[in-house]
Amino acid sequence: MTDLFRNRQLWVMGGFGFACGLPLPLTGFTLRQWLSEGGLSLAAIGATATIGLAYTLKFVWSPLLDQVTLPGPLARLGRRRGWLVLIQTALALACLLLANTDPAATPTLLVASAVLIAFCSASQDIVVDAWRIESFPERQQGMALAAYIWGYRLAFLLAGAGAIALVTVIGWHGSLTLMAVIAGCGIGVTLLALEPASTPPTAIPFAARMRLAVIEPFRDFWHRSGALRVIGFVMLFKLGEALAHTMAPSFYRAIGFVRDQVALATGVPGLAASLLGALTGGWLILRLGTGRALVLTGFVQMASMTLYFALAVSGGDTRILLAKVMLENFAEALADAAFITYLSSLCDTRFTATQYALLSSLAAVGSRTVGGYSGVLADRLGWISFYGLTIFAAVPAMLIMLSLLRHPPALAARP
Repeated sequence: MTDLFRNRQLWVMGGFGFACGLPLPLTGFTLRQWLSEGGLSLAAIGATATIGLAYTLKFVWSPLLDQVTLPGPLARLGRRRGWLVLIQTALALACLLLANTDPAATPTLLVASAVLIAFCSASQDIVVDAWRIESFPERQQGMALAAYIWGYRLAFLLAGAGAIALVTVIGWHGSLTLMAVIAGCGIGVTLLALEPASTPPTAIPFAARMRLAVIEPFRDFWHRSGALRVIGFVMLFKLGEALAHTMAPSFYRAIGFVRDQVALATGVPGLAASLLGALTGGWLILRLGTGRALVLTGFVQMASMTLYFALAVSGGDTRILLAKVMLENFAEALADAAFITYLSSLCDTRFTATQYALLSSLAAVGSRTVGGYSGVLADRLGWISFYGLTIFAAVPAMLIMLSLLRHPPALAARP
């Protein structure tokens, strides 16, 4: 165990987790809190869910990042680190651009900078995933992922509740500028990392490279029995949660909570609940198996969303807000542990990285498309009916999962 703590690459993995987690609130919860305070309509705020479409499409340009080594000085850093330095520089600049926009005065520039942040963030995820797979032997992958999650969650806390709390002291522009400076620290993590030893990519035509990297893994998956049910489940499982989370900042503000109350509830208590949920989810997988744990945790996640109703009738009770955030974060992390394990189990070992990228992209499709209409739905239905809909949205996924438990899909036979 002592040797693990002395492992430089594990500490770097935690740093990469921090670098990957920091941009998400800046295009998600924190951004929507800013827009909500800026007086934008619910429809406009809900539409911000589509800003993260890059996360659903990242498999399109992943072959470029995987196969091409950058020329010039960046080539000396190696293929993985060279791309990371370029991407992280662009990411920090995009965060700085966001900090210098205004929801009322420059909404177009604000959205454009947020889209650029999402694109750079998704690209960073691609390269970091490749670095992790190539840098750690199979027996250490679990420890590497744990280090990543801790860094990721700490960054989520800083760029979420931390950034919102700082607004009271230095304003929105000051808080977001500080986040941009911290995002630039990811370059330091990359320079501390060791370039993984890997076989130089074979020089093949781009069309053939795309076929091997994207078409063949997808065709392998599609030829399995039950593939369509799996795709339906993956696309629908996170939909209810995505609809609920997209409108949460506007909901909190509508029922009377101020910025400091939101920052307090979503800060350390939410982080602690998430970490506990992840640990509990892992224990359930060991005891029940992935499929049964996924069904159980999925229903727990659905049940946690009923707390929105309690919050709506609480009259702005901070204790109810704190309980709701903690239970929801616990349930979300609980379900995520089982969901990620299930996605991993679907991957053929010949195409592990690509098929996981494809499946994780499918998982984000619903939240980045249908989720964009959440503001319109909340405006037309009202908060009570809207959150009732978010619970119902998860039911089809759970019915499909029960079907998959009875008839699990098998890997396609090799030609």
